[in-house]
Amino acid sequence: MIGVAILGATGSIGRNTLDVLERHPDIYRVVSLAARSDARRLAELCLRHRPEVAAMEQPDAAAELERRLREAGSAVRVTSGPGSIEALARDGAADVVMAAISGAAGLRSTLAAAASGKRLLLANKESVVMAGDLLLAAVRAGNATLIPIDSEHNAIFQCLPTGARIGERPAGVRRLLLTASGGPFLEWTAAAMAAATPEQACAHPRWSMGRKISVDSATLMNKGLELIEATVLFGMEPRDVTVVVHPQSVVHSLVEFVDGSTLAQLSAPDMRTPIAHGLAWPGRVSAGVEFLDLAKVGALEFRAPDRARFPCLALAEAAARAGGAACAWLNAADEVAVQAFLDKQLNFEDIPRVIEGVMHDAPGGSLSDLDEVFAADGAARLRARAELGVCRDRVRSSLA
Repeated sequence: MIGVAILGATGSIGRNTLDVLERHPDIYRVVSLAARSDARRLAELCLRHRPEVAAMEQPDAAAELERRLREAGSAVRVTSGPGSIEALARDGAADVVMAAISGAAGLRSTLAAAASGKRLLLANKESVVMAGDLLLAAVRAGNATLIPIDSEHNAIFQCLPTGARIGERPAGVRRLLLTASGGPFLEWTAAAMAAATPEQACAHPRWSMGRKISVDSATLMNKGLELIEATVLFGMEPRDVTVVVHPQSVVHSLVEFVDGSTLAQLSAPDMRTPIAHGLAWPGRVSAGVEFLDLAKVGALEFRAPDRARFPCLALAEAAARAGGAACAWLNAADEVAVQAFLDKQLNFEDIPRVIEGVMHDAPGGSLSDLDEVFAADGAARLRARAELGVCRDRVRSSLA
C-alpha cells in the first residue's frame, strides 16, 4: 500500500485527491490530512477517510477538530502549531505528499516533503514562485520525485521527452505554450471589469477552484505565476514560455520542439486527471473523470491574451525576467491585493495597480535561504498595504 499525505485537504485539490484515492483502496491509503483552519470540514474528511493523524496550523481550530472527532468516536491523532504540518510532510508513513496548501503558507511544508525524499505532488505554485531555487535544491538533496499537478505544468510534464529532469531544460524543446481559459472576464470590456464584484470574479466558466486562484484567473495573474513556475520547473528562459488563450480548456498546454513538432495534452477540464497522473506515474489509474469527446467539443480556439485589459500578465513576465526576490515580491503583492478585493476593500481594476506600485520597489537577485524568502515576502506585504491606502485615497478624492 502506498501511503499518501494531503496538505491542504479541505481545498478543492485536496478533496479531488481524496476522490481519486477512494477509487483505489487496494493501492493507496490516506495516512495523514492537514489544513489551516477549517476544522468542521477536516473532521468530516477524517471520519470518512480515517487517516492516522490530522494536523491544523491554528491551535484553536485543532482543538475544535479534536472535539468533533472525539464526539464521533474517532481515534485520529490531532496535532497543531506551525511545525505540525511540516512534520506530516516528513513523516515516514507517507510515500507521497500532495502539497496543496495555497499561498506562501504552503512553502515550509512543501520544502520539508522535498528534503525528505517523498514523491512530491506539487499543487502549491507559490513555493516555486517564491523559492524555486531552494525547492529544486531540496528535491536534489532529498532525491525526491517532483511531479507538477497544476493542469498546465502537468500537461507539459506529460509531453516532455523521456529522461527529462525537473529543473533542467529538456533536450530539443524550443518553446512551452501555457494555455489560459481567459477566466470569467474574457469578453468583458475594461469598463465592465472595473466594476466587477468578487462573486463575478470567482464564477469561473470552466474550473471549480478556490476564491484566491479564481480571482488570479480573472486577472490572468494565475497565468503569470504559472509562467514563472514553468521557467523554474523546466529550465526555460521567460522568453521561451508563451501564454495563449484557449477558452475551451481542453488543451492544457503544449510543448514545441526544434524540429517543428508540437505535442499537446488534452483532457476534460477536471483536476482529477493530473492528480491521478501524479499519483500513479509512470503508470496510470482511473481518475473517475468524463472522457473527452472531441466531436462534442467541436472547435478549439486559440488567441493571444489582451495585455491592455489584463496588465497582471506583463507584471509577472517582468518579475520572471528579474527572478529571485522580484518573484517573491510579486507573489506577496498579489496575495495582499486579491484578499483586499475579496474583502471588498479594493476595486477589481486596482488589483494590478497595487501590484505595479509594489513592483516599482522590488529588488532583483536570488534568495539564498528561507529567512531571505520570508523577509522579501514581509517587505512586499508592507509595501502592498501602503499601496492599498493610496488606492483608497484615490477613490475618496474622486468622489469628493
